[in-house]
Amino acid sequence: MLIAHISDTHVMRASSTDQISRGREQSLRLCIQDINRQGVDAVLHTGDSVQNGLIEEYQFFQSIIDDLEAPLFIVPGNRDRLSAMRVGLKNLDYLTCKGEFLNYTIEKFSVRFIGMDSTLAGERKGFFCQARQDWLEEQLKLVPEKPTLIFFHHPPFDIPAEGYIQGYKCLEQRDALEDLISRHDQVVQILCGHVHSFNSKEWGRAKVTTMPSLAIDVRKSVDDIYSEAPIYLLHQLGPEKVLSTKLRIVPD
Repeated sequence: MLIAHISDTHVMRASSTDQISRGREQSLRLCIQDINRQGVDAVLHTGDSVQNGLIEEYQFFQSIIDDLEAPLFIVPGNRDRLSAMRVGLKNLDYLTCKGEFLNYTIEKFSVRFIGMDSTLAGERKGFFCQARQDWLEEQLKLVPEKPTLIFFHHPPFDIPAEGYIQGYKCLEQRDALEDLISRHDQVVQILCGHVHSFNSKEWGRAKVTTMPSLAIDVRKSVDDIYSEAPIYLLHQLGPEKVLSTKLRIVPD
């Protein structure tokens, strides 16, 4: 199974003539074209799909991702607004579930996907309340034998080089999440966004990988030779439930 991972697209309104806005749109369009050429099975987006959480931004984002040939699964970032996502991205049926946060599972692939909402309205830092912890624990207990990939916006560890320190509003929640993950060895990897750079670390007996921002103007820690190229990650499940990851540079 081949999975494309994108994040932090920060799309703006279709009517914007701003150079940054056009650059973000073009980067996403080029990325989608390249993803389609790879023949991926699914695309995961780890949040901050749009810049301001506006319905019209989500509608424009939807018009771009309509070109994707593989199904897209998305979770909110701190810039997203769940109520507006549910209106503007109404083609994504899993977003219609009710509740103050967005958690869901996708069961139809050889890898089980668990999308989690790590956001709190009005808060930039991550949040993983007891209700979300309980929900995740229940889901992991339901299917313990199937390789599982969890994806959410906020990385659960510090990244000093990017100034990302204590990225959760309540550090006890982050520690509880690590303890929870460590009890379930079917979790093969956790995918995150938010920090706009590539990082990979063993955490809670699983690997956590962060995705560079697809919005090139806010991307960090990328070699100058690729500074103007869209970048995304490709993950492939191999033997013994190992997920291999490679950085994909979108060619001109």
